[in-house]
Amino acid sequence: MRHRKSGRKLNRTAAHRKALFNNLSIALVKYEMIQTTDAKAKELRSLADHLITLGKRDTVHSRRQAFKVLKDRDLVGKLFDDLAKRDELATRSGGYTRIVKIGQRPGDNAPLSRISWVGTTVENTAALRYPEHLLIDDEDESEEG
Repeated sequence: MRHRKSGRKLNRTAAHRKALFNNLSIALVKYEMIQTTDAKAKELRSLADHLITLGKRDTVHSRRQAFKVLKDRDLVGKLFDDLAKRDELATRSGGYTRIVKIGQRPGDNAPLSRISWVGTTVENTAALRYPEHLLIDDEDESEEG
């Protein structure tokens, strides 16, 4: 029986699970919306909510705790200076993420979800997901050809 045992193991070792959720939280802070399986999204929710709580405290200690997870000074700055200060997140006392089920993955039929911060839409994250330098202009292709 699994009484009083929290968290999903996801068929991974503890170190692999820690690395997985660190990487997912980095992607969530960077792109503000990511797509993953239902189980991973539901587990990521608690870590992401804790990061926003740290961002709302905004102390040196909380920045160091966030840096342990995010491992990037720019992402910690974005978390504390942008995300935690947004009206949608700053006025809440919890539940900072939204999970939307989007269907099944074609390869193995795993249930997929899209996890994002509350108030984030697909339209306002397009610039983060598709930066200008990665887009190919039609004019450049016609001049080269």
